[in-house]
Amino acid sequence: MPRPKNDRIVNEPPLFSEFKPIGVAGITLKQILLSLDEFEATRLADYKGLSHEAAADEMNISRSTFSRLIETARKKIADFIIHGKLLTIDGGNVHFRNNIIKCFDCGYMFRTNIGVPLLNCPDCDSTNLINLAGGFGHGRCCINTNKNRGGIHARKRQNRP
Repeated sequence: MPRPKNDRIVNEPPLFSEFKPIGVAGITLKQILLSLDEFEATRLADYKGLSHEAAADEMNISRSTFSRLIETARKKIADFIIHGKLLTIDGGNVHFRNNIIKCFDCGYMFRTNIGVPLLNCPDCDSTNLINLAGGFGHGRCCINTNKNRGGIHARKRQNRP
């Protein structure tokens, strides 16, 4: 029986979670599922340009786990581009560090710490808000996980000489 995967830390939920070629109905396309931790690995290594070691520390995983994760993510993204499939970002064993909140009334989007409750839009004072981390099934669990660790990197630092 395989060992259970440890939760990985993702900075914030993606703004968009589905991508497809223009002019093709999504229902006709084969789907590729990119997990949230694969998305985060791509963001850290390819977008931010971090080394595997630095990116692994950000996600609270080992460097070798990060290397396997980014390799899998890159293959999926290449398959999506080359074969014109539907790419969906969802799933994975993750907890968010930050969140993105969107106001349905004015469209304003803002970033917050995962533990900061927001009831009103800072731009128009509306209460008609959507919590993007909540759309991935996260929120309260991420607050508790980050708090229990005493900070994101507390567990890794304890194990290092």
